[in-house]
Amino acid sequence: MRIAYFNANLKVGQDGVTRVIYKMIEGSLERGHEAIAITSTLPAEKERIIPMYAVPSVALPLQKAYRLAMPGYQSFQKILAEFKPDILHINSPCTLGFGALKFAKQFNIPIVATYHTHFPTYPRYYNLSSLEELTWRISRKLYNNVDTTFVPAMPILEELEQHGIQHLQYLPNGVDTGLFSPERRSEPWRRRLGAADKPIVLFVSRLVWEKDLRVLADAYKLLRTQRADFQMVIVGDGHARVEFEAMMPGAHFLGYQSGLTLAESFASADIFMFPSTTETFGLVTLEAMASGLAPVAAKTGGAVEIIEEGCSGLFAAPLNGEDLANKVRWLLEHPSQRVSIAAQAHRRAQMYRWESILARLFESYSVVKEIHRRRICLSKAA
Repeated sequence: MRIAYFNANLKVGQDGVTRVIYKMIEGSLERGHEAIAITSTLPAEKERIIPMYAVPSVALPLQKAYRLAMPGYQSFQKILAEFKPDILHINSPCTLGFGALKFAKQFNIPIVATYHTHFPTYPRYYNLSSLEELTWRISRKLYNNVDTTFVPAMPILEELEQHGIQHLQYLPNGVDTGLFSPERRSEPWRRRLGAADKPIVLFVSRLVWEKDLRVLADAYKLLRTQRADFQMVIVGDGHARVEFEAMMPGAHFLGYQSGLTLAESFASADIFMFPSTTETFGLVTLEAMASGLAPVAAKTGGAVEIIEEGCSGLFAAPLNGEDLANKVRWLLEHPSQRVSIAAQAHRRAQMYRWESILARLFESYSVVKEIHRRRICLSKAA
């Protein structure tokens, strides 16, 4: 099978979406398929495990690490014509995704998508709530015209259905349990942060307002007034970092991390605090669980599916800094229960190994291809 993947950014480890895409690509190669990728932002040449091609693009004003492809498919038409893909897989509802959709319709190629990012929730974080319905209309225009859209969590799938999006298929993301593991815990890492004997509370994310950074800051301030025996560590970068860092006095900001460096940071902490209400899945929460941390997450979206409340993690009321602080404080005050929850979180994460999830993905590719073939045959017969 020849598969063409599309995503605006393919920098290795840039975010949860790119980590998932690289797993798809690796899975395609392991199964003997051919794959290429079309993107606005290429990784370093040595990191390109398949042929990757950049299209003309412009930088996004608030997201300098991301670029917006120029509309249409002219820039990659020749590439795909030579590759002769059996299926296209788009991973973001941007101009590049729409270009891939237009190409698929023009040349009668099956096309699927993954709903990675809950963009309709983003306008409210930038005083643009009036654009929320427009974002839903754009989403419907894209996803209702592909053969199948994979959605990583049932609560998100149900929300999409309520907004008129069709052809949905549940397919969770996986976690690299070889990379993210309690075995990567590092006492020297903890000592460098002055927390050898203190519990460490970790937050990992792009530092953008739609990750509910203000809720995290509110929770942190409350915890600081109630307890001094913990250390807060932030991993990630983004346009909100300067302002957010000023809201988090005393916290350690480690910047952007990936690979083994990120895995060590996860495993060397004790509690993972994640207030975001805009996640379709919450891969970082699953990575924290695989690393042996006790998670506290907002009770919404993908977290509801990943965490078994009171067993493999705790939930906080969405957008409620006080409740988030209370749940983290309970874990700080009950270390034996925290260790038990962390062990159950690690066990739970093993259920999301990539092997079984990728098997389902490639089986779905085959089904989509066959349905598409039959549709063509019927249209010709008519």
